[in-house]
Amino acid sequence: MSFADWAVLLAAATAAGWVDAVVGGGGLIILPTLLLVAPTLAPQTALGTNKIAAFCGTSAATVTFARKVPMRWRLLLPGAAIAAVTAGAGAAAVALIDRRYFVPIVMVVLVGVAIFVTLRPSLGRTMATHPPARRKTMLVIALAAGLIGCYDGLLGPGTGTFLIITFATLLGTEFVRAAAMAKVINCGSNLGALILLGATGHILWALGAAMAVANVLGAVVGSRMALARGAGFVRAVLLVVVTAMVVRLGWQQFG
Repeated sequence: MSFADWAVLLAAATAAGWVDAVVGGGGLIILPTLLLVAPTLAPQTALGTNKIAAFCGTSAATVTFARKVPMRWRLLLPGAAIAAVTAGAGAAAVALIDRRYFVPIVMVVLVGVAIFVTLRPSLGRTMATHPPARRKTMLVIALAAGLIGCYDGLLGPGTGTFLIITFATLLGTEFVRAAAMAKVINCGSNLGALILLGATGHILWALGAAMAVANVLGAVVGSRMALARGAGFVRAVLLVVVTAMVVRLGWQQFG
């Protein structure tokens, strides 16, 4: 690749890190850019190379959030482990999925998310007055980690967004705290897919490492902005990113 190609990819990785740290969806920036710059690259290799950057970026965002937001590690770390296992299974099953049907389903879900957040302006702005019982919290985190983690291995875009909406809706979690929780689970799913794709030889390590540095930079900036500006900022970015994901997936599917 030329110097210009590297510059484009590093810029895309930085932007993706910022978006991922705030609401998720950074894969919609990096993956299309990788395939545009290197059109002969196998999709699995693009996904695997992206996972290096994504794992490093989500790890950096997790550390940044954890310094300011109380984390329930005893609940979140088992959830991250579940996500790692299911994401690895999802990555292994990529070849078995007919994406002609899978992508439209994801688009419908994203449109539903956008409508739901728009019609409920109070969602995620404050913590629930009565936090859910520990058992319910454990169940929600485990199910979200298992199902959304598998989706991350299969397709990926919007994983963080789906986790944030799940925690805000079912646990009454404020958006900034939901974003912090989502990063822990997303670290697990990224790691699981990364291990599977690395073991099968679908990673360009040098490129992935360079993109990881840029992704970490964007993730740190994004997580700090989310902490500084609060739930209203996260909500606005979430709606913009969900709309962009629907448009991007629609163009990819039908354009």
